[in-house]
Amino acid sequence: MGLRQCIHTRFSQEAIASDAKQQVNTMNTVPVLKHYSIEDYLAAEEVAEFKSEYYAGEVFPMAGGTINHNQIVINLCIILGIAFKKRDYRVLASDVKLQIPDTESFTYPDILVIKGQPDYWQNRRDTVCNAQLLIEVLSDSTKDYDRGGKFEIYRHLPDLQDYILISQDKVHVEHFVKQAPKQWLLTEYSALTDNLPIAQLGETLALSDIYDKVDLVHED
Repeated sequence: MGLRQCIHTRFSQEAIASDAKQQVNTMNTVPVLKHYSIEDYLAAEEVAEFKSEYYAGEVFPMAGGTINHNQIVINLCIILGIAFKKRDYRVLASDVKLQIPDTESFTYPDILVIKGQPDYWQNRRDTVCNAQLLIEVLSDSTKDYDRGGKFEIYRHLPDLQDYILISQDKVHVEHFVKQAPKQWLLTEYSALTDNLPIAQLGETLALSDIYDKVDLVHED
């Protein structure tokens, strides 16, 4: 599956069809999806009632969050915020845009960790372009995109060392660690008693803390 196709599968076919229907070429009735400039996207984001991500001229509305999704993000903010309180790291949540160098893309990671000072994109205080650690909480509509197309985009970040994907309805965490240029190692965790080491940051995350107060689906 190509990168653009993978990104499209994240969102409902109804939304894409609706957008296409509004942009029908009246001469031949062939649907044409609108191409947005970065400036158009950023201007729309400032007044939009919901967040959208951007890739190569196309805008993708983000799916609404769940209680489980929110709880995991809050747990991570608490865990990492305490861990890095007196260290030179910043923990940012999903309201901050990430611009990925060498790509025409803007995303809203669930959690991003920056070492040192934020590298603001074009001096915008709501958009950064550096990250040491990225975490995404998965849903049925985003899991393929987060594992595939989005990870492919994120690998353009020169400082990125760790990429973590967390399932929200069952205990399952995927941890990608950069070993060398173009080489990443995947380790999976699936028990609440597991501990996830983040060697580059000198921290270990307990899955029992990540999933605290999360309503898990118990499989027989």
